[in-house]
Amino acid sequence: MGHLSTLAGVVALTSMFVPEAAAQSCSGVTGRFQPKMGSGYKSSVLATGLRNPRHIVVDSAGNLLVAEGGTQGVRRLVLQEQGDIVCVQSNTQIASGSTNHGIALSADGKTLFTSNLASVTAYSYDAATGQVGQGKQIVTGMSFQGTHPTRAIATSKWSPDTILVARGSQSNVDTSTTQQSAARSMIKSFSISQGMQTAYNYNTGGEVLAWGLRNIVGMSEDPAFGGFWSVENQMDDIKLNGRDIHNDNPAERLSYHGVLNATENRYKGLNYGYPSCVPAWDPANVGVSGLLVGGLFKPDGVPDVAADECASNRMTGRLHFHAHTAPLDIKFNKNSTAAYIAFHGSWNRNPADGYRVMRVDFANGQPVHAVTSKTAQVPVMENGNISGCPNNCFRPVGLDFDQKGRLFVSSDTSGEIYVIYGA
Repeated sequence: MGHLSTLAGVVALTSMFVPEAAAQSCSGVTGRFQPKMGSGYKSSVLATGLRNPRHIVVDSAGNLLVAEGGTQGVRRLVLQEQGDIVCVQSNTQIASGSTNHGIALSADGKTLFTSNLASVTAYSYDAATGQVGQGKQIVTGMSFQGTHPTRAIATSKWSPDTILVARGSQSNVDTSTTQQSAARSMIKSFSISQGMQTAYNYNTGGEVLAWGLRNIVGMSEDPAFGGFWSVENQMDDIKLNGRDIHNDNPAERLSYHGVLNATENRYKGLNYGYPSCVPAWDPANVGVSGLLVGGLFKPDGVPDVAADECASNRMTGRLHFHAHTAPLDIKFNKNSTAAYIAFHGSWNRNPADGYRVMRVDFANGQPVHAVTSKTAQVPVMENGNISGCPNNCFRPVGLDFDQKGRLFVSSDTSGEIYVIYGA
């Protein structure tokens, strides 16, 4: 990897930017950067000084739980209203040890899940007091191999006993993932109750929801329609017929995986092409006749497939994004009229791209834009100047909404949490 509910009064949000779009600041909290906000949005800095904050989740009492990368564990930020904004009342560590990336809560809010590069751990959790119980591993066997240590996790309100766990490839082109038995570059589903009794081994247990997905780093369930979605970081440094086309290809991808508790989910178990087939962002640069945005093609140096295999027998994404912008999380507003995506930003293109939060509009459970659209993203929060990225800018990773429709955003490189408010 290159690695709000829509609020009342926001009727038409365009791609224009508001010069002065910062809300008032929390006392004693000063952010390092001044984000550029899309029309109708304001932001404030909620917290600074965190250590590599990755994914985040708001609990049933409105507190913010933050998975800090490495061996930092989970922090609980108790929030309080301060005028027109929200600020931190207290900040404590509630779970120690390696958390790496992923964090989720059960549908009833009483179980906290975290992931690291090897396993998924469950803790009993009391949102009122912040007390957690003894951790129990419910999924194991994902020992780190290669370049993608993140293990995105997500739970479901439509299927409350289900947890999804994504495991990425072990290299840029992981040839062994042409076989499901590799148990990489895929999303698997597991029964929480069964995992609490006897831990699953990721390699042999659970059910494959989707595979052929290079590196899924964010997943989310549509609250109104129940559909499950993922965002994917695609291949780096690709060539076609010896020609370097990596700067604008392949596309990053938003994929649909159906409703988890549906009697028949026709999306379950589908293959999305990796490592042999990748989606186009700039078809003209690829040079394959008839190729459209999101269409799959076979680059150099990947496992061979039949000539029509990419076009005919692999699943395409539902929307596609600029190459190497690294989407790391996706969250829906309360009424599912929009999904918000955190683009961590590129390392594998020149000039750099990403480093922003964007909105994709939805209707009836699907994006309003066509699969081939290149204009589906509406700016929400961006760096004013990305020349200092990745180390001297905010770099969004995790997203979550509270019940008031405020969108929280973590920035790992700057150690900050932002809040985005509607107009």
